[in-house]
Amino acid sequence: MTAVQAPPRAALTRLAGLRHTSPGRLQLLLAVVLVLTALTGLVAGLTAGSAATGTTDLRDRAQPLLAEAETVWSSLADADATAAQAFITGGLEPPALTRRYDEKLAAAATALTSAARRVPEGSEGAEAIRAISTGLGDYTALVATARALNRQGKPVGASYLQAASQLNRDTLQPQAQALFQQARREAAAGYTDARSSWWLVLLLVLIIGLGVALVVTQAHLSRTTHRTFNVPLLTASALTVLLAVLCAGFFAHQRARLDSADRDGSAPAEALAETRNLVLRERADEALTLAARAGRGKLEDDFASLRQRFSVTGPRFDDVAGLMTTATRQHDAYLAAHDEIRRLDDSGDYEGAVRKAVSAETATTFDGLTAVLDEALSDRRAAFDDEIRSAGRGLGALTILGPLLALAVGVSAARGLRVRLEEYR
Repeated sequence: MTAVQAPPRAALTRLAGLRHTSPGRLQLLLAVVLVLTALTGLVAGLTAGSAATGTTDLRDRAQPLLAEAETVWSSLADADATAAQAFITGGLEPPALTRRYDEKLAAAATALTSAARRVPEGSEGAEAIRAISTGLGDYTALVATARALNRQGKPVGASYLQAASQLNRDTLQPQAQALFQQARREAAAGYTDARSSWWLVLLLVLIIGLGVALVVTQAHLSRTTHRTFNVPLLTASALTVLLAVLCAGFFAHQRARLDSADRDGSAPAEALAETRNLVLRERADEALTLAARAGRGKLEDDFASLRQRFSVTGPRFDDVAGLMTTATRQHDAYLAAHDEIRRLDDSGDYEGAVRKAVSAETATTFDGLTAVLDEALSDRRAAFDDEIRSAGRGLGALTILGPLLALAVGVSAARGLRVRLEEYR
């Protein structure tokens, strides 16, 4: 036991003995500076690499997943509304509505396939994708049956349409919303990873420690050798300041751009996506109420709740204030058309209500509303892309430049101290 412990104890004794001689103290200072430069260079490279990787992942995976989840959700809601609109026209559905229904289902399927490549296996998002993929087949079969019966003039077709809509609303859309919520969580985690806070704190501590070590070393040399300046050590100090300034500049820029990407891009885009789905659900409620031929009921109550939610959340997107003003105006026009539809239906003029619901005027008003929301959503996604690309600029170069500057600091410090050490030989 003693033999095993002796070498470490002897090494510690020799190390402690260095403090009592001038060259020994210089050797200790040199060792401290070299260790700090090595750690600073390593951590600078790792911090820049972590920030670059996190920013790239946010741009190339987390945010696209959020967009794909929104596409799935909105496409399912749009398909539900379109199928109901086509149904209430009676007989052979208008080709435009049939085409839109098919396009929305195709868009949902495409987005699902893309999202499946971005979510971890076994996650909540992966389970949601599987559930939607399975349920889509049942949904399309129910809609097809409802259409076939409707063309034959059989009232039972409305029951199949109701079952299809219930599957869409109670299973498919909640699963799409679960995928959307996971995408939101991953986007939030992506911002955290991109900021690399723990690495930045460690890098700050090391740079401060290196700066202090260089100041202490120069003060010691000035006191013991009566030489005010040591050019290599002054160069090392200047390089340390340069490294600190570069790191502060790059990381401050990255964080500012990440904050802008979140505040001006992700956050309003998420809220706009939810608002767009809200108005699509309004349209579906309207058509399904007419398809059921039951007058006011549960779906109309849902419509009343949704219109109130739009009035509360709609105008608050300051980044697209002009577009949201237009959207609010379009929504008010659509609500006026809906109120007229309800007046006709409640007064017993069912056919008049249907004509109003599927009229070109009402369709144009509603499509204008969704078009404005789409434009606002595209605008905020573009803002995110611009900010996130700016956030990543320079980080790749810093992964190389940081360690190189730290190496230069170590070389300069070693040259400055070696000259003094040689004086004792």
